[in-house]
Amino acid sequence: MNQYFKPGILVLFSTFLLCLNAYSQEGEDVYVNDKGIMYWSGTNEEVKGFGVNYTAPFAHAFRTAKRMDVDLKKAIDDDIYHFSRLGFDLYRIHVWDTEISDEKGNLLENEHLDLFDYLLSRLKEKNIKFMITPIAYWGNGWPEPDEDTPGFAHKYGKDKSLTDPEAIKAQENYLAQFVNHINPYTGVAYKDEPFMIGYEVSNEPHHRESPEKVNEFIQKMVAAIRSTGTKKPIFYNVSHSIQLAKTYAESGIQGGTFQWYPTGLGFAKELEGNLLPNVNEYRIPFVEMWQEKGLAKLVYEFDAADVMKTYMYPAMARSFRQAGIQFATHFAYDPTFMAYANTEYNTHYMNLAYTPGKAIALMISGEVFHRLPMYKDLGKYPQNLIFGDFRISYEQDLAEMNSEEKFLYTNSTETRPKALKKLKQVAGVGNSPLVQYEGNGAYFLDKLDENTWRLEVMPDAILVGNPFGRNSPEKTVAVINHREWPMHLDLPGLGGDFRVSGLNAGNTYSKMASEGSFSVSPGTYLISRGGREFKGSKEWPQERLTAFVAPETTVDRTYVLHEPLKEITPSSEANFSAEIISDEKIEKVEAWFRNGNSYESAELEWEKAYTYVAEIPKGVLKKGFLEYRIIVRTEKSSFTFPAGVEGNPGEWDFYANDSYSTRIVEPEAPIYLFNAFEDADYVVGQWSPGNNLIPTDKPGEAEYQVNLEQLFKEDPENTEAAPIYDYSLRYNFEKRTEGRELKNWNKLVIKAHAAGEKAEKLQVAFINEQGKAFGTTIDLQPRELQEYEIALSELQPVKTVTLPRPYPTFLPYYFDHALKDDFKLEEMESLQFSIGPGLKDEELKTPHAIGIVSVRLEK
Repeated sequence: MNQYFKPGILVLFSTFLLCLNAYSQEGEDVYVNDKGIMYWSGTNEEVKGFGVNYTAPFAHAFRTAKRMDVDLKKAIDDDIYHFSRLGFDLYRIHVWDTEISDEKGNLLENEHLDLFDYLLSRLKEKNIKFMITPIAYWGNGWPEPDEDTPGFAHKYGKDKSLTDPEAIKAQENYLAQFVNHINPYTGVAYKDEPFMIGYEVSNEPHHRESPEKVNEFIQKMVAAIRSTGTKKPIFYNVSHSIQLAKTYAESGIQGGTFQWYPTGLGFAKELEGNLLPNVNEYRIPFVEMWQEKGLAKLVYEFDAADVMKTYMYPAMARSFRQAGIQFATHFAYDPTFMAYANTEYNTHYMNLAYTPGKAIALMISGEVFHRLPMYKDLGKYPQNLIFGDFRISYEQDLAEMNSEEKFLYTNSTETRPKALKKLKQVAGVGNSPLVQYEGNGAYFLDKLDENTWRLEVMPDAILVGNPFGRNSPEKTVAVINHREWPMHLDLPGLGGDFRVSGLNAGNTYSKMASEGSFSVSPGTYLISRGGREFKGSKEWPQERLTAFVAPETTVDRTYVLHEPLKEITPSSEANFSAEIISDEKIEKVEAWFRNGNSYESAELEWEKAYTYVAEIPKGVLKKGFLEYRIIVRTEKSSFTFPAGVEGNPGEWDFYANDSYSTRIVEPEAPIYLFNAFEDADYVVGQWSPGNNLIPTDKPGEAEYQVNLEQLFKEDPENTEAAPIYDYSLRYNFEKRTEGRELKNWNKLVIKAHAAGEKAEKLQVAFINEQGKAFGTTIDLQPRELQEYEIALSELQPVKTVTLPRPYPTFLPYYFDHALKDDFKLEEMESLQFSIGPGLKDEELKTPHAIGIVSVRLEK
């Protein structure tokens, strides 16, 4: 049924809303108190929720399922099981209104809405609550072209939807119908659903009108939702156009929504180096005003985009809680059926099966969210890396939770559980004092009684391509492998001799462990001392006990994952390794080397999991170019890499000339930390149209040019921000120096120039692995390229710019830390180039242009 308010009633109703500070109703609804804190009305306990965005009923995910002939309801069931396995208790999505509405905002009963209703009903069964954004404004295409959808958003687009009277009427109609909609799977209307925490009106509106017009628009949206009789909190996005924060606060909402992309978006490859400085704090500039107005805060989307490491999310959860955030949902969980290709949002990648360490990191983050008090001051980095039951380590790529009852870790750890006898749950990836496991999938151990545990083992996930690049359903970025691996358990109540019995459908495994050791394939198992039976319990009914969801093996050929060192010396430790996975039994792995007229070979021995190692023969370790290929012999054939073709170079008709290559140089040869010709694509910084790679007069040489009309531009989403006159770039050089010794060098040589008509000041700085910068400013002369020498002894602490720039843009530009490190070259991992430091006031607002060819270390 369509419901409308007349304009006069709208104004009166909106005025009434401004007088209300809290909303509550019977059951488990949420209310917001006058301090801006959400509580459950039934228990008066603080609301805390953590989970994911997930898009299966809509847009690209929906179409992909149709093309793959996937049963979407079963796919939803499978993914929601993983949500529950990871402990999520919150779900959020911006509904693709363009697919479930017409031009006038009438709700369409179609397959998208049916799947969405089904999804909500299944979440409810798993005790996962939801925070829904009814309006997305997006077309339904990304990453494909938009379809010709029936909705108002398709007709008007985002900008006109915020201003056009007919578009506004359509949204009022749509919101009322959406909130009144009865879910056929639960029989409950959204407005009455106790698992529906509240509504965010729309996804990322970009308001450009006057505050009065914006206030009027939001009041109309709020009134449309309230017309249904619902008392659930209504939220509005405030991390866009934050100069309107006061307007938002006075528009009748009960809270604001925020987002966080601390590593930017769309770098198209993995970001390198320590990114913890980017998540050191989530500082909301108008937080006091927000609290005074009694408004709540939630995060509708967050991710450390273009990052495969596992240490980031718990640090983000910590910073959210310190900022007073009560909800947070990661964006976005890849539906498992399409996670092999990561086509949905290629700058993001999250799935328990395909990104196990990152998924466990989200599991730990949920624990952080529920255990860490709001606004708790944990100090500055690095003091805030250990807090409560949690520890974060960039060096180990590790986040862990170690409480009396739970021991969770994202990567191998040597930490011992703090209360072994009280332990009830273990989950992790890799090895720990309790679990040694050769595979690389996630595993979960749950204590059922004093002598019995449940073990769930996910299959191995192997990244075989760049997940953040240009992706396609025809391109596989990760594969799944089911295989048997040895496992050793040292758990309370088990002892060394216990029975391991398969639980999931078709799993007939039944063996006694020997001194805590056994072999295991993906599946679920009952681990029982003396082979005792477990018939289920209220917490662990049979359906939950035997549950197991995982994609089948997708390895369909032989892969060799190996990145050659850029440079080594003849005296280097010549260890050599590769990750090798095959759908056939591997019988032998060799490397064939050539340096000039010297030829050698070496057999790679299996070390662990998929890792094979060898030592480079001494005969080819001499100054020159070391070229080599890896030959994998399987039970049926042989393959040569990097070409990845069948056969080997010893055959007369072998045609592939591809090879890996490493420069071998003398120990005193300069170490190039940056070479623009090779490294320009890996420079991190804010996009600017004047940035370009320009060839010099020398073959094989280029300069990275930066041409800026101005150092500071007003941010249209934060127009009242204090100006910062700085433009900085960063380059992580670790892959360039991995084979060289970073000691006993005393000067830095920069080949560069001022690319305009006037001299320029350029600050050049090292950043160490903890994020502290040491630099100095040089004067670049115009026109001709020159080499500028900097004595390393002259470097002094300077400001570290958080790069890539976090979003929202109100987040700190500079890294505020408590590091006391001295400069040690061997601890450096990045270069930072900055235009701005050292400039006079009158120079800050003028154009600037520089060009950098290279940076190297010399003695």
